[in-house]
Amino acid sequence: MKLVLAVIQDADASALMRVLADHSFDVTKLASTGGFLREGNTTLMIGVSDERMEDLKKLVRQTCRTRTRLVAPSVPMGEQNESMVSDPVEVPVGGAVMFVMGVQELVKV
Repeated sequence: MKLVLAVIQDADASALMRVLADHSFDVTKLASTGGFLREGNTTLMIGVSDERMEDLKKLVRQTCRTRTRLVAPSVPMGEQNESMVSDPVEVPVGGAVMFVMGVQELVKV
């Protein structure tokens, strides 16, 4: 048995939760905040048997896509008195990060 913490973009949360429910995965949704862009993310706690782990990975890959966004970095250019560079930079966002942990015991009451 495994516990998966899947950190996904909010834009993919509803679709992934629906797909996982359709495939009988037990999911708990947590709100979280991303580090790089400081935007809302969703963290899903998913209990999964070892036998279904590959199915879970496949569903997450199919549902959570990577996108690109333009971000203004505001990085200083050269000396202190020079203006800030604010040309937008395209960065990849989205997809999923999955932390997989072993579970010694699962108790449903």
